[in-house]
Amino acid sequence: MTQPDTTRPRSRTPLVLIVLLSLSPVLAAVLAYFNPQYRPEGSVAYGSLIEPQRPIPVREALQATTLDGKPFDVPSLKGKWLLVTADGGDCQDACARKLFILRNSHASQGKNVERLARIWFITDDAPVPERVLEAYKGTIILRVKPEQLQAFLLKDTTTRAAPVTASATQTAASALAEPMWIIDPHANLILQYPANAQPEKVRKDISKLVYHSRIG
Repeated sequence: MTQPDTTRPRSRTPLVLIVLLSLSPVLAAVLAYFNPQYRPEGSVAYGSLIEPQRPIPVREALQATTLDGKPFDVPSLKGKWLLVTADGGDCQDACARKLFILRNSHASQGKNVERLARIWFITDDAPVPERVLEAYKGTIILRVKPEQLQAFLLKDTTTRAAPVTASATQTAASALAEPMWIIDPHANLILQYPANAQPEKVRKDISKLVYHSRIG
């Protein structure tokens, strides 16, 4: 006479738990992606992402010169992280603050400092004070036509057919004096910061970009 099978069916609970634990990182990532408010502090960029990213224009479209009037090919800087600002040559307080933020952010990168460069685009013909040149040695200083620079850095604010007038040039120069930008080693504009950005947060953004990047 056969004995009845009294063994209990195996519980599926451990298997279900294992599957859920395996999927939890994926589910958390999806939740964070579609709900930025749930992301941990510091996990997203402080600066505003440029979408779509756009490359540095060719020399003809962005005619830059050094302070002594020599032509400079801006795309030749490809390969480094570029910290960018633009302002008038007399460099008033707001201009000096931006240069200060970018200089200190650059200098704080330790062993990665050589992977970055700083650019100050001057949007007029004003001479640069010696005290500014001395304070920000190492910055690549270039004169540009503001309407050409605006078409690159502030593309959404320009129209292709807009005539180049004195008023349009002044408007472009004024608009460019507000933000700061980051260009990646592929020569793509990727981030924008306001002139009143918090220096520590800008520095942390740059540190994260350089530390986690294998380019540049």
